[in-house]
Amino acid sequence: MPKRVLQGVVVSDKQDKTVVVSVERRYTHPIFKKTIRRSKKFHAHDENNAHKIGDVVSIEEHRPMSKLKRWVVVGEDTAPAADKPKAAAKAKK
Repeated sequence: MPKRVLQGVVVSDKQDKTVVVSVERRYTHPIFKKTIRRSKKFHAHDENNAHKIGDVVSIEEHRPMSKLKRWVVVGEDTAPAADKPKAAAKAKK
């Protein structure tokens, strides 16, 4: 069975070799037919402490490494185009 791969944003990098990734999913409410956003946080292994808060990363299922870590960071994705102008505006200030 293939391993699941999820994409999310790093929300914490304070722990050594661990990042907390927030993964958002969208679904349509069965009665109201309105799109709902739900997020969940996953602890993922980051061997080289390479990822910082705000990075968009992909995580993959892995064997349990600790009490909470069952995921490993497999790579950094490019940030969505909508977020790039905001980052450029912050850099100018």
